[in-house]
Amino acid sequence: MNSTFPNGFLWGAATASHQVEGGNVNNDFWEMEHRPDTFFSEPSGDACDSWHRWEEDLDIVAGLGLNTYRFSLEWSRIEPEPGEVSRVALDHYRRMIAGCRERGLTPVVTLQHFTVPRWMTAAGGWAGPGSADRFARYCETVLPILAEGVHYVCTINEPNLAAMTAQLHLPCAEPPAFTGVMPAPHRPTVDALIAAHARAVDILRGSGIAAGWTIANQVVQASPGGEEAAAAWSHEREDVFLEAAKDDDFIGVQAYTRTVIGPDGPLPVPKSAEQTLTDWEYYPQALEQAVRHTWQTTGGTPILVTENGIATADDTRRIDYTRTALHGLRAAMDDGIDVRGYIHWSLLDNFEWVAGYKPTFGLVAVDRETFARTPKPSAQWLGALARAGHLAG
Repeated sequence: MNSTFPNGFLWGAATASHQVEGGNVNNDFWEMEHRPDTFFSEPSGDACDSWHRWEEDLDIVAGLGLNTYRFSLEWSRIEPEPGEVSRVALDHYRRMIAGCRERGLTPVVTLQHFTVPRWMTAAGGWAGPGSADRFARYCETVLPILAEGVHYVCTINEPNLAAMTAQLHLPCAEPPAFTGVMPAPHRPTVDALIAAHARAVDILRGSGIAAGWTIANQVVQASPGGEEAAAAWSHEREDVFLEAAKDDDFIGVQAYTRTVIGPDGPLPVPKSAEQTLTDWEYYPQALEQAVRHTWQTTGGTPILVTENGIATADDTRRIDYTRTALHGLRAAMDDGIDVRGYIHWSLLDNFEWVAGYKPTFGLVAVDRETFARTPKPSAQWLGALARAGHLAG
């Protein structure tokens, strides 16, 4: 099997604004985290203080030998009130984009990674009237800084999860999405997200930017007798969003584990299976299977792996998981699937939504008191792989 990746392949690590910046007080998640009856295990608080330490983060990515950094813009900082633009926030992200370029890093920018401004939620969220117009206005606001050196832009992160959690009044509850407790997607939210994405793609393409969105790949598998239920589950929770990306410049694949469906719905993770800190099944084969399914369903939209990783306190398992996932990815590429890059989730041990800081996905440990960053052996391993372009073992 070919273990060499092509020249120009993107090797990177990812973060998201609310999970690392800290102090994002004006978005819907901050409000939910601080409700008296909150379901969050802890608030995001200062997160990893990346709002102030972003240059250090970029230095780490470049120093490891990676060539790509995926990060998101925080809509609630840029547009704290409808139509009111923060020039300070825009300049902050402009400097981040320039900082990537100065270090030889390809910036992959996400416009909306789960969080939205509080005023957006108050207006009904994605399913509220005019949501596509609001998102288009935001895209036009940030377009000038994106045009200064960004090629890949992800419009909306994991819209299928946003649609599944809409009826629970939660913009995201990521871990339950793989355990079968999530309801079927809220159809008005699905339609609104697809419309908002289409508007954003048109705006971005007008400036020569490659546009796509990222999907939470369920890697649906049928147990005996569950074939019909599995097909229905996959279609409404994933394939509808993949089909909407058929004409996009690329699509982001985000895969961690699998979902096994029986005649009555999702089955629990077998007790004999190894589980991660998010209680997901250890299943590195998910990446290859997600890539193949995405390629087939979209009819050949170029793929960028925008998230793949494991929540574990054992860094040797992170290396083992990633190595196996990458062998599968290379096998898919050998069969002609157009994969442009691999971006690991995540760069830092960061805020993992309802689970707080317990699940550690990071290549880099972060001291919760001092915010000191310490690259793990897995970070060095992935950086060496990126420099060599060859997967051994």
